[in-house]
Amino acid sequence: MTSMVRRSKGLSVLAAWLTVYSSLSLSALAAQEPQEGGLKISIIEGDNAIVNVRQRVSREAIVQVEDENHKPVGGALVTLISPHDGASASFGNGAKSITLTTDDQGRIRVKNITPNQVAGQFQIRIVASKNGLRGTAVLNGTNVAATAAAATAAGISAKVWWILAGIGAAAAVGTAVAVTNNGSSAPPGPTPVVLTPGQPTVGPPR
Repeated sequence: MTSMVRRSKGLSVLAAWLTVYSSLSLSALAAQEPQEGGLKISIIEGDNAIVNVRQRVSREAIVQVEDENHKPVGGALVTLISPHDGASASFGNGAKSITLTTDDQGRIRVKNITPNQVAGQFQIRIVASKNGLRGTAVLNGTNVAATAAAATAAGISAKVWWILAGIGAAAAVGTAVAVTNNGSSAPPGPTPVVLTPGQPTVGPPR
């Protein structure tokens, strides 16, 4: 009976110790994980870019990390994650993610962001972390075909673009014809009749 009581107390003590140990371990893990908030991510350059998928032209982006007091955070790890499906972009060697470290100004420069062959809008997720602090943001991008890219860059539809181009060509032809005639910008007209006054002449009837 006594041995059973001792065993029961021993199990109780062991259970209590395991509970405390588990709580301490979870607290330590939570302290090591970056906490959401505390870091602010600003996209200085490269947001809302429109890229032509047919030309495969790469672009760059500049991202800045600041603390709660809007001071640059150097030495922060910044990871960019691009979508794996649909419209997307890759980093340099075709990878869908990249991790860089901010400089003294709290900035990173992401080079060679290359679109894939799928047209559409997409978002690149940005995660920054340092000393248990964390911040997130998104970089927006749009992949378009060549004709759509030209129309979007001009701010007009392709149909209107061709109409304006035709009007411009017709105006150029008209101007060239007008200048060619007599070296003047006005079209040629009938030859004017000039009357010069003089002395009248009187003679016999003919």
